[in-house]
Amino acid sequence: MKVVALEESTWPLAESLFATSKTVSWCFCTWFMQTNAEMDRGDNRAVLRARLGTPIGLLAVDDSGQAVGWVAVAPRASYSRLGRSKITAPVSGDISGVWSVTCFYVRRDVRRQGVTSVLLDAAVEYAAKAGAESVEGYPIDTEGRKLQAGELYHGRLAMFLDAGFELVERRGTRRALVSRAL
Repeated sequence: MKVVALEESTWPLAESLFATSKTVSWCFCTWFMQTNAEMDRGDNRAVLRARLGTPIGLLAVDDSGQAVGWVAVAPRASYSRLGRSKITAPVSGDISGVWSVTCFYVRRDVRRQGVTSVLLDAAVEYAAKAGAESVEGYPIDTEGRKLQAGELYHGRLAMFLDAGFELVERRGTRRALVSRAL
């Protein structure tokens, strides 16, 4: 498996991957970039495509050349919704140099094979190469429970901790803010 950045040349891979889920094909991973009103009235595919050329995210591509997974990773400032939520609110006012991992999607037939962990490691490396000072995530603490895939799009807390992220603080009963200095 290889991991590639979403850009014009890999756009068809993202379209194909996102088409495998009704929710993802509607959202097109733009939830954190837009307000509720914008999400409901807009063409989310066009919103994401318009951002090509800037950091957006990464695709996991299998040996057959098909995209099997996605991670949204970009400078925190590019996600307008993050500052409006208690769960994702910044610890300090200075978000320069901070990148965010907001969303994962892995095709159903390849789940539980470590794709999400590969994508998280690649996201950290991608942010570091782009000059990020730290990477944040907003995972869910499953506390050992098995959850539906739709509940895990933020990633699992244990996975982030295993990847070298530190727990900054709990955000509610099942959510957390984690960070990894680069």
